[in-house]
Amino acid sequence: MAKGHRSQIKKERNANNREKRPHAVHKYARISDRKARIVLEQIKGKDVAQALGILKYSPRYGSELIEKVLKSAIANAEHNPEHGDLDSTALYVQEVIANQGPTFKRMQPRARGMGYPIKKRTSHITVILNERKA
Repeated sequence: MAKGHRSQIKKERNANNREKRPHAVHKYARISDRKARIVLEQIKGKDVAQALGILKYSPRYGSELIEKVLKSAIANAEHNPEHGDLDSTALYVQEVIANQGPTFKRMQPRARGMGYPIKKRTSHITVILNERKA
């Protein structure tokens, strides 16, 4: 027979599939996923202090957005009780994801009354941290 109401079953399933590691997500970031991945690959596997240094002195526009996401993930690791008491000095960037978001479609007027399409791409940036085992 039934094991509960559908909403209860979905609620339990979602709780089991929820990300356990400290993380932060920036949705609808106004940068293409390809450009964001270039910056994200530089910080993957690095300690958080080293990753923040790389992002601070990187000349790319995406580094500012990703720095905010990384700082948010560090704050989540320190203050959220579901992650336990994590030491911020032992944290490192375990996984980085830049997925494609919706594209804003605009038109640029051109010669002879034509329109030239412009695609303003967005992305969803995720930074997942973990604690290094000594």
